[in-house]
Parts: sequence; structure tokens; C-alpha cells
Amino acid sequence: MTVHVALLRGINVGKAKRVAMVDLKAVAASLGHGNVRTLLNSGNLVFTSKSGKPQAIGRALEQAIESKLGVASRVTVLTAAELEAIAHANPLLEQATDPTRLLVTILADPASGARLTDVGKAKWKPEAFALGERAAYLWCPPGQLDSPLAKAVFKALGDGCTSRNWATIEKLRALASNPPGA
Repeated sequence: MTVHVALLRGINVGKAKRVAMVDLKAVAASLGHGNVRTLLNSGNLVFTSKSGKPQAIGRALEQAIESKLGVASRVTVLTAAELEAIAHANPLLEQATDPTRLLVTILADPASGARLTDVGKAKWKPEAFALGERAAYLWCPPGQLDSPLAKAVFKALGDGCTSRNWATIEKLRALASNPPGA
């Protein structure tokens, strides 16, 4: 069994995409995933799966969520090991003083990191940017909504990414490293 983390984009943001986490858990379980747990009320799932590549699992979740819950959402799925590698590669931990303002932007396709070349060349002080293999790391002291850096990253990547703050990444890591019954 492999532990997976599914990050849904746009679920429970605004009134149009409200989904009860119990319903989201049921959809994941209906696809054969086990030990399905949610984190926060924002479309973060942790579950075990017998087989399947993360991209295929994500597509199946997208289709099932739309057909069973009537909500379209892009889904990025990582293995727990991939999430750990992303977390360990974060080069901004020393300068980021508030985990809610340190964003980890997970790339749905690692090749899309090439779209961030110009973002990486720009000066963002007091903000900071770093690009890893599977994620971009954004230190946004003024907050995400007021961040020119975050706006530039999201414009460059479109819906080819999803972001979580560092506090949420840490909670997902803890949940993924402690599956029920372990």
C-alpha cells in the first residue's frame, strides 16, 4: 500500500465549490482507496492505494468528484515520499518567519517549472522565490493576496499548480507519515 496525498484546487473556496469533507472522503473510498482522511475543510486528502500512478489517481478523482458531487476541481496527487522530498528541498525555511506566509506551489507537471524562468530572474525583496524539481517556494511576508510574487507565479502557471502554506504542508506530512493502524 502506498500513502498518497491529494490536493484539490478550488474546493471550498467561495460558495460555488463547497463540498462536505465527508462526501469527498466517500468519493475517494468509492474508488478503492483506503484509510481516507481529510485535513482542514479545503480539499486535502490523505489515503492509501494498492496501485496506480499519482497522475492517474488524480484524473480518476477529478472525474468522480465531478460526476458524484457536481463540482469540477483539478487534483494533484503525490505520494507521501514525494511530499517529503518537496518539503526537504525547501530552501526558504531559514528566512521565512511565518509558516502561513511561506507558500509551497506544487507543480502538476514538473516540466511546467520552465514557465517560471522569468519569475526566478526578477528581484522580489522583501519576498523570496526558489524553484525546486516539483515545487516553487514563495516567501510572501505581506501575505499571498497582496503578493506580487504570488500573482506572477500563478499567472505563469495557470491551473497547472496548487499551493499550500507551510503550516498545511507540515500537517499533511504528519498525517501521511502516520496512517491509521500503523
